Amino acid sequence: MFSEEDTLYMRRCLELADNGAGYVAPNPSVGAVVVYDGRIIGEGYHQRYGEKHAEVNAIASVKNKSLLKQSVMYVSLEPCSHQGKQPPCCDLIIHCGISKVVIATEDPNPLVAGTGIQRLREVGIDVQVGLLKEKAQEQNRRFFTYQMEKRPYIILKWAQSSDGFIDKNRDINTPPEWLTGPLGQLLVHRWRTEEPAIMVGANTVIRDNPQLTARKWVGKNPLRVVFDKDLSLSKTAAVFNRQASTLVFTYAEKFDIKEYPASVEIQPISLTKDMDEQLLIELYKRNIQSVFIEGGGKILNRFINKGLWDEARIFTASKELKDGLRAPSISGVLVEKSCSPDFDLKIFRNKK
Repeated sequence: MFSEEDTLYMRRCLELADNGAGYVAPNPSVGAVVVYDGRIIGEGYHQRYGEKHAEVNAIASVKNKSLLKQSVMYVSLEPCSHQGKQPPCCDLIIHCGISKVVIATEDPNPLVAGTGIQRLREVGIDVQVGLLKEKAQEQNRRFFTYQMEKRPYIILKWAQSSDGFIDKNRDINTPPEWLTGPLGQLLVHRWRTEEPAIMVGANTVIRDNPQLTARKWVGKNPLRVVFDKDLSLSKTAAVFNRQASTLVFTYAEKFDIKEYPASVEIQPISLTKDMDEQLLIELYKRNIQSVFIEGGGKILNRFINKGLWDEARIFTASKELKDGLRAPSISGVLVEKSCSPDFDLKIFRNKK
């Protein structure tokens, strides 16, 4: 059904889509190319949430618009058919007279979900679907999870010593020991720019006083999410500084928001319902497409034991701790492995 040339053009769409990672959520990352007579004459990608979509940017880049009626558009996700922050891409494709559209995968968003394909076909456009479908869905796994499971895509991350500990036994006055070195820290800060939210437990705030920002990488800071059951965390904790926004979940019903900086929001939850379920529902309502959980051990094990995770990124350092807090144990599919002088990195996906 699809030729080698078709595959080549769709791979280019996926390459372009990657450029929007970390900037377009809760929208998907999408790339598009316009091909005339075996040559790419236009290409584009969704660059930032709220701005023009990939198809619009690809068409805009075509210098000779008269060629569009004899061109084929390749796009990594079904063109939208509804009015959102931008007009429907289907309308523009139809208006330009493009006669054929090749799509990697359908859009799971109920507002689209096949209606974009149907609309294009109704006006006589040749629409082919399924080229590199699995790769396109993998690229937008956060978006697909968010749309289909009605919760954020959950990424777990921790570093462990070569003998299986994530920290020494220490008091709150003793600083943590870095296991991964500067390279690992840079990588984690890059990851933070790619996710809209980052979550830690209250014990991590108390023991490590982390800032949870992406200060060592160019990009946006994620929303910091903390559960503080009775709002007992120090108001001077770094997680409450003004470098990024912070969302605090709590069981406390009464509080004075004026005690916190303007960048902090307090969200009460119920004692009678599952805590993690409430957190994820609230993040979903806030259009948080994915959450990066950095620990500590208690919150990591809680999500692991519930099977409530999608991806786990585990650093194993070359150094030993010999004693301390045991690293979580996880069972999943190994999808990536790399190494450096300071650590090995393994990335797992949940087998569900």
